[in-house]
Amino acid sequence: MDTAQLTEIRAREPERIGRAWQKRARRPLLGDDGRLLVVAADHPARGALGVRDDARAMASRTDLLGRLATALSRPGVDGVLSTPDLLDDLLLMGALEDKVVIGSMNRGGLQGAAFEFDDRFTAYTPQAIAEQGLDGGKTLTRICLGDPGTSATLESTAAAVTGLAGLGLMAMVEPFLSVREGGRSRNLLDPDSVITSIHIASGLGATSAHTWLKLPVVDDLERVLDATTMPTLLLGGDPQGDPRDTYASWGAALRIPQVRGLVVGRALLYPPDGDVAAAVDIAADLTHGSSR
Repeated sequence: MDTAQLTEIRAREPERIGRAWQKRARRPLLGDDGRLLVVAADHPARGALGVRDDARAMASRTDLLGRLATALSRPGVDGVLSTPDLLDDLLLMGALEDKVVIGSMNRGGLQGAAFEFDDRFTAYTPQAIAEQGLDGGKTLTRICLGDPGTSATLESTAAAVTGLAGLGLMAMVEPFLSVREGGRSRNLLDPDSVITSIHIASGLGATSAHTWLKLPVVDDLERVLDATTMPTLLLGGDPQGDPRDTYASWGAALRIPQVRGLVVGRALLYPPDGDVAAAVDIAADLTHGSSR
């Protein structure tokens, strides 16, 4: 299905989207090996379109959908994390059948905005996630001790965790200790800062029964992950340097017991050589190994 067909459906038959969610073939959250490889594509809704040195790399929706469709077609890719606009398109394209689908919930902290740390919940709600048959929701939980907006973010995240757990759905929390420098936010990626963020995020909500963590690959990761018993998925972040070094760091991290897989977006969708399928296949081999 091409862009013109997607626009035609949205204009003339928007009700098809709701019907398609209800008919979508679903699968268990985890397969036999207990691991997940999820492709992430929720950055555009926060105004973050850059990859490496290209500030507009994700500007073309047609191009992004093609890359996502390629990634989701590869063996070993379990699912996708994104916002309603992209997920509705992928649904109409038939790319979400038998896939894990995670809805991104708070996209209000726009990149570079004066209110960037005000990470309001502007996309999915727990109720919408359940009604549409998604498998969970993801929150971005940036903790800036110098920004009063952090308290509202923590409160809203706690409500999302409680709401998702009450519906029996995964609550994927992505925490960072963050600071504002030169008018922009910066996440603190030293081990002790990540450990602190883990402890804060782990206590959010009325229950932790359905909480998963989404964490960066940082130095001393084994010590960092000793801060939690929660299942953890590692994020790819904005790719820098040689992809082989990135893959090696993922492989080492996947040997830690708490790590149950990867949630990676730009590093797989926009590899330096442009070969999305090859990049995704490497990540699938690292995640699932011989069970793939």
